[in-house]
Amino acid sequence: MYAASRQASSRAREALRAALTGSDSVAATTGSELFAVVAVLDDQRSLRVALADVSVPGSVRAELSERVFSGKVSPATLAVLTTAVAQNWSRTADLVDTLVLLGQEALLESAADSGRLGAVEDELFRLGRIIGDNPELEQALSDRAKPAAAKRELIDRLLAGKTETITQTLADQVVTRSTNIGGAFGELSDLAAARRDQIVAHVRAAVALTDQQRDHLGASLQRIYGKPVTVHVQVDPSLLTGVVVQVGDDLIDGSATGRLERLRRALAS
Repeated sequence: MYAASRQASSRAREALRAALTGSDSVAATTGSELFAVVAVLDDQRSLRVALADVSVPGSVRAELSERVFSGKVSPATLAVLTTAVAQNWSRTADLVDTLVLLGQEALLESAADSGRLGAVEDELFRLGRIIGDNPELEQALSDRAKPAAAKRELIDRLLAGKTETITQTLADQVVTRSTNIGGAFGELSDLAAARRDQIVAHVRAAVALTDQQRDHLGASLQRIYGKPVTVHVQVDPSLLTGVVVQVGDDLIDGSATGRLERLRRALAS
């Protein structure tokens, strides 16, 4: 985002924090309603453009959003929305993308309030891996030609009775708008970990790790990075032995494949 949108996003997030007072149901309702607002804006280009038109005073744009959505969303959601559209955005897309992010954050806040954030984080990660490892499923969920309702129906059938309600709501929104489905679920999982003030370690291992090995790896990484680490493991037999650990931009390659590659480069130099 450019500077104007970064500042606008920050103010919108402040409005969200102010709105999310009370029970976890307030946060859940706000998150779902923000997704519903985004669906309307995605369908109505003229409204989307009007709400982000910087040539029009912010107060006028806020009044327009209130006329359109008053009585259709809760007061908390309306407060967040009117604050967001009153800001000056560098691009129309930045406004919509921020509303999506605020909806995600509200739902994750609800999960945290109900003590289910860890479960939601794990489900999002596993869902991303399942989709990433199934090209046909990922193609079906990413197909721009397929109606959004059909993609939501597909993901709902996949998740029915198997995940937290919040996970399913987040998943419905992802398949509606994203074209990189597996990556979007990974980003959501990282967002949930950040909400718990934890770093995420993406681990590829030649074989499945035991609980003891995962705990030992997490403790070692915590000593390195100075804060709790969530360890997400993906089994990758092509590594032969060992693990590859990625934390942000840091890559630690302790696999047999990695060692062989380093040896190959050394011999070629």
